[in-house]
Amino acid sequence: MLRIVNTTDLHEDKKSMKRRRIQRILAIAVPSAILLVTLLLFISHGKDVISFITDPERVRSYVSDNPVLSRLLFLAITIIRVVIAFLPGEPVEIGAGYAFGGIEGAIISTLGIAIASITIFLAVRRFGRPLVELFFTPRQIDSVKIFKRRKGLTAGIFLIFLIPGTPKDIFTYLTGLTPISLKSWLFISVVGRFPSVISSTVGGSLLSSGQILPAVILYAGTALLGIAGYLVYKRYNKVPVSASENTD
Repeated sequence: MLRIVNTTDLHEDKKSMKRRRIQRILAIAVPSAILLVTLLLFISHGKDVISFITDPERVRSYVSDNPVLSRLLFLAITIIRVVIAFLPGEPVEIGAGYAFGGIEGAIISTLGIAIASITIFLAVRRFGRPLVELFFTPRQIDSVKIFKRRKGLTAGIFLIFLIPGTPKDIFTYLTGLTPISLKSWLFISVVGRFPSVISSTVGGSLLSSGQILPAVILYAGTALLGIAGYLVYKRYNKVPVSASENTD
């Protein structure tokens, strides 16, 4: 029996395959380029940067001499830190507090987090799971069972962001794969992260002014909350998902 092939369907299939191929290339090329540039900058200027940020007088002098550029620099660093998910956020936030004070440092950090979170969300919506797998293994992605829920998903993710010690970096990427709206995600990523941001920037401000003991107490308390938060998350993430809640 002869099979009639629909040339229109074949054409659409080829277009779809070409589009997916371009998406995969972009999903790999763009983050890889950012990572490469960051690595090269660290190799060439890393020692100078470390020497600079550990000298309070040099930091204050630079901020005073470059009020706009210094703030834009920290904003860019925050954005890059969130996009390259495996880079730790606390040192950057401490640095912002160290340079600009607790409140202004928190504002700069929060603005950078908001820009990066929106960018990641829209990029994941566009390119899907292949983009997420550039930063996290399939095993890491599948281990987050919370995203298989429908009921209370937005509230659950918000609470996880509010609790110190939870794995916010992977959530920043995985949320783009859920039905959560951009507006809800912006609220979650900004408001949910703010307590940990303000604690880091206030601690950095204390360090800058030489108040070592209060800073140590603050970070010790934050660390204890972080451990407790991680344990709560691990317990919550193990709760079985009922058939009515499963998104599959």
